[in-house]
Amino acid sequence: MNHIGVHAAVWAGGWSDAERRHAIAESKAAGYDYIELMMFDPHAIDVSATRALLDAAGLGVTSSLGLRWDNDISSEDPAVVARGEALLGDVIATNAKLGSRYVVGVIYSALGKYNQPATPRGRANCVAALRRLARHAADDGITLGLEVVNRYETNLFNTAAQALEIVSEIGAPNVGVHLDTYHMNIEEDDFDEPVRICGDKLVYVHIGESHRGYLGSGNVDFATFFRVLNECNYHGPIAFESFSSAVVSPDISNTLGVWRNLWTDNRDLARHAKAFMDRLRTPSNGARVR
Repeated sequence: MNHIGVHAAVWAGGWSDAERRHAIAESKAAGYDYIELMMFDPHAIDVSATRALLDAAGLGVTSSLGLRWDNDISSEDPAVVARGEALLGDVIATNAKLGSRYVVGVIYSALGKYNQPATPRGRANCVAALRRLARHAADDGITLGLEVVNRYETNLFNTAAQALEIVSEIGAPNVGVHLDTYHMNIEEDDFDEPVRICGDKLVYVHIGESHRGYLGSGNVDFATFFRVLNECNYHGPIAFESFSSAVVSPDISNTLGVWRNLWTDNRDLARHAKAFMDRLRTPSNGARVR
């Protein structure tokens, strides 16, 4: 059975004491197995307080982030790459203390629109940095998931096939592909083949609608996607991700262009999403999707 999680941005724009208490309590009440933290700044996470709340609620945790222009490990500038590698090292260390086993997202480039293609030198810098970070992460039992995002959020790769190429170059057993239905809906030809070609290199999944609102209200082919996950025996985490200007995190809202209220009732949104995913994880014969 997959563990089903919810992105912290559904509940809060930051991680203050009040925000983490609210996010963790609501995630548990909505029936989720874990919460995915935004970790642009690992030093802003109160590890002991967060872990205590997670343990009390019986919730797991993962983390995601995107790099910025000044710490882009796909840069040609060694100083910029070094800043990004240091940040990711801190993120990995913080996740280990939290008991997390996954660090995912755009951890290979800046999260934003580039005005030119990736360069061979920048790509090589990224591969080398992630190879080193993977060794560090392996020591803590952490898997790194490289999220496949659309052309407006990275220039390094935008499809599962392209992501597999760089995962192969890195050559670390704890580095894999992170698929996101929102981005697949923009870049992939369908929702079947990307899952199949990833095989056991698929390590993490984001479930998001075409407009990032309520699941089932846009044009993402969730039925096909969940069917193929089942057929391919995907056992990894699945996290619901949605954004609205009703919950503002400047770090992510401005970068992703979250300019409108796609929802205002996050409790209803999260519970609807959990029920929606549970239905699709249940094949017609009544057996639960693994």
